Amino acid sequence: MNKTNSNDYELLQRVLKRDSKALEVLYDKYSPLLFTLIKRIVKDEKLAEEVLADVFVIIWQKTGYYNFDHKNVFSWIVLLTKNKAVDTLRRQNGSTKNEYDDIFENTVIIPTVYDYNEFGFEEAIVRGEQLKTAVSKLTEAQRYVLQLAFFEGMTQSEIAAKLKIPLPTVKSKIKVALNTLKEKMNSEEA
Repeated sequence: MNKTNSNDYELLQRVLKRDSKALEVLYDKYSPLLFTLIKRIVKDEKLAEEVLADVFVIIWQKTGYYNFDHKNVFSWIVLLTKNKAVDTLRRQNGSTKNEYDDIFENTVIIPTVYDYNEFGFEEAIVRGEQLKTAVSKLTEAQRYVLQLAFFEGMTQSEIAAKLKIPLPTVKSKIKVALNTLKEKMNSEEA
C-alpha cells in the first residue's frame, strides 16, 4: 500500500472516531475531483454542489460501513460519489420515488464490493490517462452504452427501451465494452 492510501486510511479511521479535521483534509484533497465527476453525471452546477456536500455527510455518518480490511479509501469515496450522483439523477428524473431509509441508502449508495485493484489518488490520475486512451479505442456504440449506464444513470432496461433493442443485447454490449476496456488497460500497463 502506498503512502497516500495509508494516509487516507488513517484519515478515515479518524473520521470514524468523529475527528472533523480529518474529514476536512479528505474534503480538501478530493472535492475538486469528486465535484468534476458529480457535475459530469448531474449536469447542473448547483445540484453538483449539493451532491458533493451530501457525499461528505454520508462519509461522516456512515464511515462505519467502510470495510477497513480493504485500505483503499480513494476507490471507496469515488464509488460512493458516483452512486450518490446517479441516485440523485434518477430521483430528479423521477426514476426512483422511494424515500430513503437507513437500510435502503446503505444498500444503494454506500459501496461494499471491492473487486478492483487497490490504487490511490496519484495512480488514478495516471490510470485516468490510460483509461482515456482505452475508451477512445472502443466503438462508438460501446462508448454510448457505457455513457448511458455510468454517467447518465440509466438502468440496463432503460437503455434497452431508449435504444429499442432487447435487454440481453444491452447486457452483452456493456459486458463486451467493459471487458474490452479491461484488456486495453492491461495492455497499456504492460
